[in-house]
Amino acid sequence: MRRPSSRLLTAAGAAIGTAAALVAATLSTGLPATAGPLTRPKDSGAQELGDPVYGVCRGTNPRCYHDWGNFDPAKGYKILVYSRTAGPRHANLGPALGAGLNPPLADANVAQKALVKMGQDNGFGVDWTEDVAQLASPSTLFRYNAVVFMSTTRDTLDDAAQTSLRQYMRGGGGFVGIHNAFGTEYNWPWYEGLLGGANFYDHGPAQPGTVQTVDRRDASTAGLPGRWDFADEWYNLVPFPSQVRFLASVDEKTLAKGVAGNMNHPGHGSLHPVAWCQYYDGGRAWLTTLGHDAKAFTDDGSAFAGARQFQSLVLNGIESAMGKKPFCR
Repeated sequence: MRRPSSRLLTAAGAAIGTAAALVAATLSTGLPATAGPLTRPKDSGAQELGDPVYGVCRGTNPRCYHDWGNFDPAKGYKILVYSRTAGPRHANLGPALGAGLNPPLADANVAQKALVKMGQDNGFGVDWTEDVAQLASPSTLFRYNAVVFMSTTRDTLDDAAQTSLRQYMRGGGGFVGIHNAFGTEYNWPWYEGLLGGANFYDHGPAQPGTVQTVDRRDASTAGLPGRWDFADEWYNLVPFPSQVRFLASVDEKTLAKGVAGNMNHPGHGSLHPVAWCQYYDGGRAWLTTLGHDAKAFTDDGSAFAGARQFQSLVLNGIESAMGKKPFCR
């Protein structure tokens, strides 16, 4: 992957010290460490916790969520999987998809097909697209309890889709970012905040490692062991996630090939997060950097260690983001 712009890295460097300081406070209190005084907007009656970096209500406090009645559980649950790439394309996505909603999927479209089957097996609907026009209207997105960015790449949204996604989240929508969702929309600060105030910087060699389940109380990590083997690219992040609930991390000591990528990031030491959650600008956001290998989505764990744990993490993360299960608790 190409290096982010120098302007972004300069801004990231300025913010990372603040982000690191936020982590300890977030872990100890579960509340945004920089939250200002509560205010009550006249138009909604919702209490807001302001964020000085991204200018939105974000963190682990459910008062940041806008429960404005846009989703009716009685109508069931449904997600939209978006996998458009405007740069390098992960092999597990297969060939680019045709225009429109739910175009034909080839056998090589492994990740998309796996999420479709996940929905079939667990009682929620799944639509899929790589057509940015399908994201151009908030009213269209409100048909879905969550929007899943599956290894999207670079500038994958136009102006209309950016506005639509932002309004959708402000109306209580759910967002799930998987793997290279972190290599997307680098120069859009709101999206960086949606990811937890984080971006992809680089990664070391794809290699086995041990995932540590940091928070086993959350719905997305329920039933996972404290430690489990897995193989991935182990993304290094700049900025470092802040004001989030960390759910899982990789034990860097188990990475035999080290953490340094082609831009020589030193890694994150004792807390190298791979999954977390937060409320953001009215909605729910559940994130994981995992998901590089196609087998992680399809194997039963007999040939790809940790595949079943990864699939459980993603399934429960999706179901929590769309409100089918408790979120970020």
